[in-house]
Amino acid sequence: MLKEPIIRFATIKDLQYIVDIYNQAIKTKSATGDIEVFKIEDRVEWFKKFNTNEYPLYIAEINKKVVGFCTISPYRPGRKAMQKVAEISYYVDYSYHKKGIGTSLLKFAVLDCNRINKKNLLAFVLDINYSTIRLLEKNNFKQLGYLPNIIEFDNKKCGHLIYGLRI
Repeated sequence: MLKEPIIRFATIKDLQYIVDIYNQAIKTKSATGDIEVFKIEDRVEWFKKFNTNEYPLYIAEINKKVVGFCTISPYRPGRKAMQKVAEISYYVDYSYHKKGIGTSLLKFAVLDCNRINKKNLLAFVLDINYSTIRLLEKNNFKQLGYLPNIIEFDNKKCGHLIYGLRI
């Protein structure tokens, strides 16, 4: 049995692992709308937008190996009425799928929302990402919206689901 991951805040030293994990998701064409893989230097500015007190980036580690990450990002930045709403995203190294890593990251982030003063989380999910849909629903996220056939991969279309959780 796999031991429970350690969840902690990301540091710049984790960026290569984050990029590697995200690039795995890009290559599947079912877990993100990005279609071209990133290099570490492409993600430095993105990484700098996260901070532990308002919009954290969490890391899941097992045996000192980064196996997943989760972000809390602004929803509609700059609009004060929406500052307690955030977007949640998470990605798990494909060799660690179906081992509870995504669940651990999601639960940790949801619990941390009180500390960072977020009252609503939104998750934007491709409708072909069945494992993420199941995980969100298992953790009390509800489908709030659906945008059919707006995403295209190699002339194949899919929809975008919006899931939400009130904290």
